[in-house]
Amino acid sequence: MSWNPFNRLSASPKRTVISKTVEKDFERECTKLAQLDESTKKLYKDMRKCTEAVAALSKCESKLGQDLVSSCQGEDMLRNEAEAVGATTAKLEGFSQELNTNSQKTVIEPMKRFTNIFPQANSAIRKREQSLQEYSRQQLKVEKLQEKERTGPNIVKLEQGKKALSAAKDDFEAQNSTLMEEMPQFYDGRIDYFQPCFEALLKSQVAYHSNVYKVLCELASDLGADADPPPDHQYNADLQKQLSDMKALSIVLED
Repeated sequence: MSWNPFNRLSASPKRTVISKTVEKDFERECTKLAQLDESTKKLYKDMRKCTEAVAALSKCESKLGQDLVSSCQGEDMLRNEAEAVGATTAKLEGFSQELNTNSQKTVIEPMKRFTNIFPQANSAIRKREQSLQEYSRQQLKVEKLQEKERTGPNIVKLEQGKKALSAAKDDFEAQNSTLMEEMPQFYDGRIDYFQPCFEALLKSQVAYHSNVYKVLCELASDLGADADPPPDHQYNADLQKQLSDMKALSIVLED
């Protein structure tokens, strides 16, 4: 939605029939809604990016498990370990799918429904603006009639103009009063709307990471990994030694 409730139509009179305080208060509420609209859209887009990232990570992990199994054919010990890794990545994929499903239900869909309200609010704001323009036009019309000579026809037109002015004023004040009452209510209601969404998302993420931690610990135990892994420098040194030994084999020696 292109939110710009303060654009005045070209035909709008330059003068206004309402006080600066009334217009300032109204613009303040409009600005708050505009900021809320923008923030909600960003949250919706960012949450979708998060689910896409989780799905991409899950796909890579699953592919890694499959590649490990394929590369360890013919070696029983390595194949068994690779199959254990593959089984674990399959579980991780299920956890990721569950997390994304919960993210969709708890944040993405609620945010989308929330943003769909703003076009309706913007429509009400534009109607209020149109009503204000009509109010201003009728006021200007009456003032011009009051300046004319008080002939019979002019007096009739003036009375008609005053009735039209009164109707335009009542219409504007009714719309303005409704908006000034409901816009703050809508803005304050965001807390009650968002809070259960974020709480549900947080619980879903806690469950996801707890499950991931559990299955990875089980995998580490199955593979005989040390409870306390060696320091990084020792790990790198051991890895480099293994690589040097492999490079010393005749099949990889440089001519």
